[in-house]
Amino acid sequence: MAVTTEIAPNIYRISIFAQSGNLQFNHFLVKDDEPLLFHTGLRGMHLEIREAVSKLINLSELRHISFSHFESDECGSLNEWLEAAPKADVICSQVGALVCVNDFIGRESRALTDGGTFVTGKYRFRYCRTPHLPHGWDAGVLFEETQRTLLCSDLFHQNGDVEPLSSADVVGRSRRAMKEYQAGILAEYVPYTPHTAQNLKKLAELNPKTLAIMHGSSFTGDCARALDDLNVMLREMFGPQDQRRRSVLYRPGNRF
Repeated sequence: MAVTTEIAPNIYRISIFAQSGNLQFNHFLVKDDEPLLFHTGLRGMHLEIREAVSKLINLSELRHISFSHFESDECGSLNEWLEAAPKADVICSQVGALVCVNDFIGRESRALTDGGTFVTGKYRFRYCRTPHLPHGWDAGVLFEETQRTLLCSDLFHQNGDVEPLSSADVVGRSRRAMKEYQAGILAEYVPYTPHTAQNLKKLAELNPKTLAIMHGSSFTGDCARALDDLNVMLREMFGPQDQRRRSVLYRPGNRF
């Protein structure tokens, strides 16, 4: 059953826990004059998510649908949502539109450049291009500038059925999840490229107040520091072999 929590004013986290994977799948609805859904969810979860959204808005009033990158939990039920809300636009990266999305939906999406903005009423969003972060050539995130909420997709991925919103060490939790994944088929979850630190620094400089996280608890607190710490953790987990350290060397608060 989907659990809905308001993690910031008018930003609702709609969460479904998949026990088989020990993983939450979180979808975010921004309630405004032109409502926005970030993450459509898997097709198999669509009815649950749709029901939860319908308790917050009239489905036909949904005006914007967005996601980080082309992956089934990010946008698998995109066409089902467009059937329910035919007036909605689909907001993604230029690469995503060209390579995947336009063909998938059979129409033109709204492809944003890095730094491109749009307004839903009270809230203003900025698109931040982050290729291969968390993963995917087409990846990017949305930053809500009014309340400073970063819709950050798979960044800070945590396992387990955890609380909706936390001020705990989400980087430490994410590190434990990545360590688990390194032992199986989900190894190398986040490619650490020459641009990873630069992209995380760009996000940290936005100074978010809330991190809306796709898998696990959303976070409120020192988000800029959390993004800095995330870079250190990802470099040690996924960077070049000479930069990978044993887990005991990770300490929160390390900088770029």
